[in-house]
Amino acid sequence: MISPSRRQLLALGLGGAATAIGGVGLWQGTRIRPGPGTAGTEMVEPEVLASRDGLLELDLEAAPAQLPIGNRDVSVLTFNGSLPGPTLRVAPGDTIRVRMHNSLDAPTNLHVHGLHVSPEDNGDNPFISIDPGQSFDYEFALPDDHPQGTYWYHPHRHGYVADQLTAGLYGAILVEDREALPMTRERLMIVSDLSVDASGNLVEPDRMQQMMGREGDLVLINGQLRPSLTAAPGDRERWRIINACTSRFLRLQLDGQRLQLLSRDLGRLPAPQNVSEVVVLPGNRVELLVEAEEGTASLVAAPVDRGRAAGMMGGGPRGRSGPGEVDPFELATFSVTGNPVEKLPPVPPASALRDLREEPVTERREFDFAMGMGPGGMDGGRMGTPGGGGMMTFTINGQEFAHDRTDAEVRSGTVEEWTLSNSSPMDHPVHLHVWPMQVIEQDGRAVGEAWWQDVVNVPAFGEVKVLIAFDDFTGRSVFHCHILDHEDLGMMGTVEAS
Repeated sequence: MISPSRRQLLALGLGGAATAIGGVGLWQGTRIRPGPGTAGTEMVEPEVLASRDGLLELDLEAAPAQLPIGNRDVSVLTFNGSLPGPTLRVAPGDTIRVRMHNSLDAPTNLHVHGLHVSPEDNGDNPFISIDPGQSFDYEFALPDDHPQGTYWYHPHRHGYVADQLTAGLYGAILVEDREALPMTRERLMIVSDLSVDASGNLVEPDRMQQMMGREGDLVLINGQLRPSLTAAPGDRERWRIINACTSRFLRLQLDGQRLQLLSRDLGRLPAPQNVSEVVVLPGNRVELLVEAEEGTASLVAAPVDRGRAAGMMGGGPRGRSGPGEVDPFELATFSVTGNPVEKLPPVPPASALRDLREEPVTERREFDFAMGMGPGGMDGGRMGTPGGGGMMTFTINGQEFAHDRTDAEVRSGTVEEWTLSNSSPMDHPVHLHVWPMQVIEQDGRAVGEAWWQDVVNVPAFGEVKVLIAFDDFTGRSVFHCHILDHEDLGMMGTVEAS
């Protein structure tokens, strides 16, 4: 058994583990694109709604709005009129009750991404559909031992997910630590992207962009273009980062500052890991500790090869000629000035993460994520039209999603090993609702540590093995590609625990 290589770490969603960042950044000598629109406005975080006495109750309305982004007013969709929606702050054992009202012109629903809660009835049930003008009452009861971490919510009505997320329907859920950690401040950063025309309307993706997985021209943090952050030398900040982009992989770096990885998706790592960069897949979250050092740094997002060009655009298995491969660009500025502050004590170690390799496996399954052409193939390099020939298909084990079909029947309380393979020329970040996954093997190489995520990248023409503990809950849920255009086009399966 070996520890993950740097290539494995990047593929699984983390780059440069155990590598201290120095003054020379990865992208030194590479032009950093500043991005469009005005910049320099102080970063603003969403309203926080916190639980009291173990309960958080709120109304959540999905509705159109017009909000300023950069130097123009943009027509978006929002939760409660803000971009992002309100942040929900809870503790293990709490209950969240949401009365969701749909003021859109299309059906929608609500998914609490990453939370380990029941998928049945009015829980995290992806099969619920809330019609325009209708409301629905959700209830999410967190177990007493629910992992701390950064989670999020967004719509998950099949066929509408990518459009509604891109338009602005997302928000954070923070599950608090049982004990406070020594830090100066905490920041929430939700990264999203969209494309806007000259009139401030969202640009509809064409079929090829949906096939590739759309990437917006504007990349935002908390609905802002290139906001600014300030700190004093010696400050220790906890950055909770959510990738709420529909398809974009984020390779993040903060030049000249010391970074440590505190958490990925769920729970805390046993000890913070020094990192030089992190790759955050669509749907993934990371928590970083930033030890502020004097100077001004750029939070940079650099391109990530997700294999889009191979076989279709004339590239090889890891081609780079697909759309969206651009220079690194600036997401935010971080200015550290003033008098140094007193040094904080070290962050205490966390409990070791559960290792399912020490537990018996009751079932082994294989799922292949594939893309192919329907009848008619490509016509002059253009995709077919809905309902006609030449449509691109997105499948799991050769089947497109079917609401009434169950693809995996599992027994509650057991551990299963799933082999996730990818016979397509494009990476697929795979998300399983309700039950997180422990990655144990990447392309035939064992992973040394207990590595948990709820979105796991399956590289083009590659294979990943994961262990899943189907604990606590029964019910029916889904697993799918978190390039959400692919999910909407059929790359989703169902799982039922009984």
